[in-house]
Amino acid sequence: MLGWELPPHHVGGMGVACYQMCEELSTHGVDIEFILPFKAEFNIDFMKVTAAHHQTAEEFTIAGGVYDSANFKKTSKLLPGGLDLRQQHDMFAHNVAKLAYHKEFDIIHAHDWLTFRAGIVAKQISGKPLVVHVHATQYDQSAGGHGNPLAREIEYQAYAIADQIFAVSQHTKNVIVREYGIDADKIQVVHNSMEIKEQNDEGMSSHRYLEIMKSQGYKVVVNIGRLTIQKGLTQFLEAAAKVVSKNPKVLFFIAGSGEQLHELMEMSARFGLSRNVIFERWVSGKKWRDSYRIGDVFVMPSVSEPFGLTALEAIGLGTPVIVTKQSGVSEILRNCMKVDFWDTTMMADMILSVVENPELASSLWWNSYAEYNSQSWAESAKKMKSHYHDTVGAV
Repeated sequence: MLGWELPPHHVGGMGVACYQMCEELSTHGVDIEFILPFKAEFNIDFMKVTAAHHQTAEEFTIAGGVYDSANFKKTSKLLPGGLDLRQQHDMFAHNVAKLAYHKEFDIIHAHDWLTFRAGIVAKQISGKPLVVHVHATQYDQSAGGHGNPLAREIEYQAYAIADQIFAVSQHTKNVIVREYGIDADKIQVVHNSMEIKEQNDEGMSSHRYLEIMKSQGYKVVVNIGRLTIQKGLTQFLEAAAKVVSKNPKVLFFIAGSGEQLHELMEMSARFGLSRNVIFERWVSGKKWRDSYRIGDVFVMPSVSEPFGLTALEAIGLGTPVIVTKQSGVSEILRNCMKVDFWDTTMMADMILSVVENPELASSLWWNSYAEYNSQSWAESAKKMKSHYHDTVGAV
């Protein structure tokens, strides 16, 4: 299995999904060696984790991990001047090719475009079948545009060469068929799940301010994730302005990092929301859980979201959710409010209806929590293992 991140060394939801997916696959008798582009200590006993090359997790993740190619050159010491994302990608493919000559395996399972070329060369060297797992496409990440042309070309090659494609939602499958011209019969929908695991973190929560404001009658709307065009945060702030114009005692808590941070801060100031919008950098551990729990409602306003694990995380931690219809998670959640990302008036009305009606909020959460509990990685793991067997048998 080829991946770009694993907790605790991750900057997005894909690492969490890979970890939980592999843990469940291992209980179904799948023997996994997970290849990463960095070395680190992992407290993992259900699979082997191997570094393709000798950069540390700190060099890799501080540099930006998956999402921020501009920062790689600032911190990497592997080459004079550092490595950009293209060089990281090419080096990973080169070193996975060397590993493929010496490893014994039955199938190659690659996650998202940064590992797809490595998967292709491993297939060419070994003759083993290749499964590509699509957590997001360039179409999604560019909010319905063409995206990075290099990444898009790699995606197209991988989809064409792969023996099997796993898509995290029907939404994603539809995108692959429509935007990349791939035969629908080649694509299997394997929904993500989410397991909330409590940890005993030390230290005080940083959310004391929000707790104080809530004690004074304020309501809190939460969004957690990358601050990118894909996530629909400009529309979210437009909706926030409409909410605050009707109810100034609603606060908006946005936690995450990304290239839109300064744009969003300027936008909130321009809308007169400086007192109502609180930004916080990427959160993890206790702060991550508290960020969901402090909310009266969680909003995922994505323009194009292949799945949307944050919505399941919010429900698992006790918060009702509003999601856009342009998300994969909306396929498995019935007891939540759903809105088109562009309809900021409706989004604002939904936010107000939830924060001003505790009975509605409670009903939404209880019913969605029942749906959350009905989801598990077990069914997805069984489905993946079945397709592994089919794919190996067909080659």
